[in-house]
Amino acid sequence: MTATPAPRAARFLAILGLFWVAAPALAATHPGQAELVREVASETGKDPRALNSLLDGAQMQQSILDAINRPAESKPWKDYRPIFLTDLRISDGIAFYRQHRALLEQIGKQYGVAPQYIVAIVGVETNYGRITGKYKVLDALVTLGLYYPPRATFFRNELKVLLELPDSHLAGPLDTLTGSYAGAQGWGQFMPDSIRDFGVDADGDGRIDLQNSLPDIFASVANYFAQHGWVDGGPVAARAQPDAAARPIAVQDANPQWPLEQLEAWGYAPLQALSPAQPTSLQTLVGPSGPEYWFTFQNFYVITRYNRSPLYAMAVDQLATAIAAGVAQADAAP
Repeated sequence: MTATPAPRAARFLAILGLFWVAAPALAATHPGQAELVREVASETGKDPRALNSLLDGAQMQQSILDAINRPAESKPWKDYRPIFLTDLRISDGIAFYRQHRALLEQIGKQYGVAPQYIVAIVGVETNYGRITGKYKVLDALVTLGLYYPPRATFFRNELKVLLELPDSHLAGPLDTLTGSYAGAQGWGQFMPDSIRDFGVDADGDGRIDLQNSLPDIFASVANYFAQHGWVDGGPVAARAQPDAAARPIAVQDANPQWPLEQLEAWGYAPLQALSPAQPTSLQTLVGPSGPEYWFTFQNFYVITRYNRSPLYAMAVDQLATAIAAGVAQADAAP
């Protein structure tokens, strides 16, 4: 039997009804959300409705916008250093190292990264796992990726990667994850692309859990360093003493640019024995007594791949050095 064509009005109402059924799945709470969902769904096959539901639940947070405009790295070294190089943070780091020594040294040996630097990273980032961040990761990345034009490209990409990560790369359901105002997660404060590229399931449970698994946390930090070119046993930073005629040197980043002997020729003397051919850069920091000059090497540069601030890298190095010294002293005690 041939169906009788529906009247024009009925067809219009039917089309309108379909529109209202589909509209909730296509609605976007945030600017740029629809395009982002289309990209993620196209590249991963994930359900657009589920992606929209996640993003609809995220909130733009003014406190996040406020926080990104007053980073600690804007402070001079004389004010930045006391934040991280306290007696308590050093003693806690020594105790943390000794408590987890077997695991730290096994992972350090596996990746060729001195264990005290793994400890120093989690010490600087989260005070040894005590302060991993109060913001919902989705809120942070939606706020900065979709409402913060100065760095929207970077943070939108991090939001996209977060949405693309499989569940096995996350510590829990995506909409429950918390972290820093910048969207970094776990004890080592990994951004989503770092979880994707450098996260390690070291405990073999099928999940990269940077919030609850110490093997995963330690191995992921060590792997990050190793993949960025950490030199096992290599120097990080050493104090330099300029003479009265030292040549002013401007550096754009911490990438070693000259052999140490070239900097010596320009008037900067090392205060300890170092290889003259060692590739080197120079950092000038504002210390409590005036300018401080530091030779920095490949491993210092690697730390700046974790956080590009030379203040951060110097704090990690000095905390790691203090922790190693404290552990050695404890070992030597009767």
